[in-house]
Amino acid sequence: MTDLADTEARGRILTEFSRTLFVEAAAGTGKTTALVGRIVGLVRIGAGTLDRIIAVTFTEKAAGEMKLRLRNEIEKARPVAAPEERNRLDRALKELELARIGTIHAFCGDLLHERPVEAGIDPLFDVASDEEADALADEAFEGWFQQVLADPPEGVQRILRRRSGRQSPREQLRSAMQDLRKHRDFPERWRRDPFDRNGAIDALIDQLTQLGALTAASSWPDDYLTRNLAEIARFVEETTRIEAISGRDYNGIEAELRRLPKLRSWGWKGAQRTTFGALSRDDVLARRDQTKADLDAFIATSDADLAPLLHETLQAPIVDYEALKAKAGRLDFLDLLIKARDLIRDDAGVRRELQERFTHFFVDEFQDTDPLQAEILFLLAADEPSETNWRAVYPIPGKLFLVGDPKQSIYRFRRADVALYEDVKQRLLGVGAELLHLTTSFRAPRSIQSFVNGAFASAMEAGPDASQASYVPLQPSRPEIPGRPTIVALPVPRPYGDYGKIVGWRITESFPEAVGAFIDWLVSDSGWTVEEDGKAAAIRPRHIAILFRRLRNFGTDVTRAYVRALETRRIQHVLVGGRSFHDREEVIALRNALTAIEWPDDELSVFATLRGPFFALGDEALLAFRQHVEGDGSLKTRRLHSMYAVDRTALDPAAAEVADALALLRRLHVGRNHRPTAETITMLLEAVRAHAGIALWPTGEQALANCQRLIDLARHFEGRASSFRAFVEKIDADAERGEADEAPIVEEGTEGVRVMTVHKAKGLEFPVVILADPTCKAARDTPSRHVDPSRRLWLEPLCGSSPSELLEAADEELKQDHAEAVRVAYVAATRARDLLVMPVCGDQPIEGWLGVLDPMLYPPDDARRQSEPAQGCPVFGEDSVVERGPQGVPPALGSVKPGLHRPVTDGPRVVWWDPAALSLEIEEQAPLRHQLILEADPDGTAAAASEDNYAAWKLARDALLAQATHPSMSVRTVTSLARAAEAETSATEINKPDGGDQSRARPDIVVETMERGDRELPGGRRFGMLVHALLATIDLDAGVDAIEAGAAINGRLVDATEEEIQAAVATVGGALAHPILRRAAACAGKGGLRRETPVLLRQDDGSLVEGTVDLAFHEDTLDFTGWTIVDFKTDRDFEAMSTRHIAQLRMYSEAVAAATGSPTRGVVLVI
Repeated sequence: MTDLADTEARGRILTEFSRTLFVEAAAGTGKTTALVGRIVGLVRIGAGTLDRIIAVTFTEKAAGEMKLRLRNEIEKARPVAAPEERNRLDRALKELELARIGTIHAFCGDLLHERPVEAGIDPLFDVASDEEADALADEAFEGWFQQVLADPPEGVQRILRRRSGRQSPREQLRSAMQDLRKHRDFPERWRRDPFDRNGAIDALIDQLTQLGALTAASSWPDDYLTRNLAEIARFVEETTRIEAISGRDYNGIEAELRRLPKLRSWGWKGAQRTTFGALSRDDVLARRDQTKADLDAFIATSDADLAPLLHETLQAPIVDYEALKAKAGRLDFLDLLIKARDLIRDDAGVRRELQERFTHFFVDEFQDTDPLQAEILFLLAADEPSETNWRAVYPIPGKLFLVGDPKQSIYRFRRADVALYEDVKQRLLGVGAELLHLTTSFRAPRSIQSFVNGAFASAMEAGPDASQASYVPLQPSRPEIPGRPTIVALPVPRPYGDYGKIVGWRITESFPEAVGAFIDWLVSDSGWTVEEDGKAAAIRPRHIAILFRRLRNFGTDVTRAYVRALETRRIQHVLVGGRSFHDREEVIALRNALTAIEWPDDELSVFATLRGPFFALGDEALLAFRQHVEGDGSLKTRRLHSMYAVDRTALDPAAAEVADALALLRRLHVGRNHRPTAETITMLLEAVRAHAGIALWPTGEQALANCQRLIDLARHFEGRASSFRAFVEKIDADAERGEADEAPIVEEGTEGVRVMTVHKAKGLEFPVVILADPTCKAARDTPSRHVDPSRRLWLEPLCGSSPSELLEAADEELKQDHAEAVRVAYVAATRARDLLVMPVCGDQPIEGWLGVLDPMLYPPDDARRQSEPAQGCPVFGEDSVVERGPQGVPPALGSVKPGLHRPVTDGPRVVWWDPAALSLEIEEQAPLRHQLILEADPDGTAAAASEDNYAAWKLARDALLAQATHPSMSVRTVTSLARAAEAETSATEINKPDGGDQSRARPDIVVETMERGDRELPGGRRFGMLVHALLATIDLDAGVDAIEAGAAINGRLVDATEEEIQAAVATVGGALAHPILRRAAACAGKGGLRRETPVLLRQDDGSLVEGTVDLAFHEDTLDFTGWTIVDFKTDRDFEAMSTRHIAQLRMYSEAVAAATGSPTRGVVLVI
């Protein structure tokens, strides 16, 4: 560690516990390791205990990993710790499962479960999943929408008149309501400025009318400008046609005016010689352009007028949503934060108790914290319990430890931005906190780090508006990888359109093939290796990640072309969080089949089902069924209707297959409302043996997972007591919206290229990273949000209409959007561990979200044609563009020559790949791979053998299933056998054969009864559980303080009363002083002590008896060498249960004796 550039900062994190530290840790610097190390150090010196520490992570997965790392670090620290420190670490291991390590939502959920009455919520509340919350919101919206249609308010009237290519007015309102409910903790009303909409429409229509009238005066009717004016005149005529009858329809005209700017002819200028009476072409152009500007201004102003109306109107379904949640006993994730914040802020007693209970707060990924989360954490860390304004609190020194990286702040859409991060940081630094930097990155080699530093050092510069983070360079740690490049520029093979220009759609179309071919070469031919578990391993698909800025573009799945390129080459892949669920072949087939089951008269769906992959009936069979010749020679047509009766015996074999398929659909239709929807889907899949067929597809694993996901969706939907038809309508609606993720099948070590967004990849690393979708814009052209936390104001477009305050803040917001785009690119580039691959175009840079990387990728103009051979790469050609189309020509300076380049003098070397060296032209494979198997067996010999094998397998399977209906062995508990023994014999027969007292009991069982004096123990199973839990976990040498602390923790777990907790403290204290437990304590240091140990005993009849021994210790004394088994009992009347207890202990003794081969004796300790 002494060689690291940030050694001092790392040391202070592990040792300075009395100061508030704010750590900025760059990508790959081990910030989680530093955080865990600080927790271990804190516990080791006794400055804190795990039960009083809160560690907040961004995801549940990160929380699980942190717990595992914390356990490992504690176990590593134990052997070298001093005795007192080791005791603290031992206690920490026991408390690890009680430690509050998780997301802020999980922490808030725990608080609310502890204090539901004070929070004013249902004590038995459940946290609604995103799907449940969306369903409740949809239900609230549908109820509101049906009511509001009777008398729509102004905002709804105006929206209902609008037409959209992708969303109906109803869907626009639903989406707007869903957006608003996610920000309902920002209740400030939106400003509505005075606006005479009707007057503005009248003036604009007059202006358009006068402009259109110039058409008749044109000297050239076919001139482009004249044609534009004619379109405007036609628009005015069609829009105002019925005004003479019904008056001016201002809502309708407003909706049409919003569509008018989309005319392509607005840019037509016409010929210079064209005149319009006394007006020249330039005069008309000026008037036309001014009218267009006025039109654009009207649309912006009318939208700004509409947005506040919608904001106010849509509060009603949000109120209904809150009521539905309360009725269902649900809280959504935002509720957890709001309710917990309100509880802590408004209840002084709760706030004080939590401030005293929790001594330290550790926050990971602080740059992703939103204002609500920050408010909760700062109120709990405050030094003044009475303060309720989180911005005015002073955290207790050392109580807060924050780790973040503002360069990775990419969640503005989740309300976390750099401005909040910087504001909190400056507040903390102003009250004594100290800023530390971790800069040594252990992830990538020096070349990749140098590339990242060169690209982002100038692009990330902090300014007074706090919209951008200040760049801190990465410091190298890993050595360079020899024998191959670490940075590859992968050119787009065919970027040119049909008219000799580079166009975005060609880049989008061409680059996926290059990615698929490059991955194929990496995996199959390169021979390159990456580091895996500290060793060199050949590159496999699981080592590769393709990262995207987005997954959808105007409703189209951006990843689909890349997935097709991988499928064509038989490369396994996993789409993480993809939104193309309803676009998958298997899901479309299932939706068609479910529609055909619900509506037998929908012949298009029936045809699609029969022709699709599940039935795979050919056109000949369908035609043979549909058209047939009657006995009189006439040609008749049958309907593809499952409910029509057909005489199967009159059909030829091909048509009979169609009839059989329709019969299956008929059976499923008849019973669809008498069985669960999930069962209907399962019956369909089993009847057509779909699982076997789908498994043969190129993406069989993902396809099967998607089928199962649809079944899971149906099973979940059934909880709402809905019909089969309702489910079919729901998935059709979801398909239109694209609102379902693909089934997740990613597990650690799962084979397959990871296809995901940069946001999904944040916090992860991959040996090989390929950046994709290069034409995606870095940021939107219009602002997507504006947030003013001080006013509790959240502004965003609703139904395509932006409020005026959002437009006023447009420049500021667009600047922040572009600043965040740079950070997104930084996160993408820093995911790579061994190889970073980026898209380029050999003739000119690509405009898109990765433009910030261009200076480090493109060589200077005078060096474009100067390259060197690249080690470990194939032989490259002379051109980095494969094809330029019919009219394309290389630039004057030539394309970048494939090979090794150094774009920046002191920067890393970059290998420009030659796309012509890749196998780009690969014919797409058919989905059903078994076709080749059938072609390879023309005489049917292999098929007959396969049928015989299947029949033999089926017989063996049936026999196995029959055998499996009978248990292979009987397993009983010690308790159940002890009860049986109690029923058969009395305590006198078991324990007092000579009628004497307990001191003369059978030699292997002794009953020891502690003196309780005048103590009256609480009764019931809960008290026994509490005492047993204490005796199972507490140190046998523990004092009163430790017993009381343990009783408080375990009492909370079993919901014990204060009386029971105090009685447990007294009972356990007396038990620990008993001679038997003193002897047990003496054996602990010798390794001869077992507590709460499960045991198994096989009896003569082959059955197993299982139970758990409370305590056992091994002694080596003059009179006995062996195991003493102790069973604790807290019964008020032991005699009444003595037969059962003694029989139970006898079986424990037999089990231990059989397991160890040593003598045993038992003690029933009645405490």
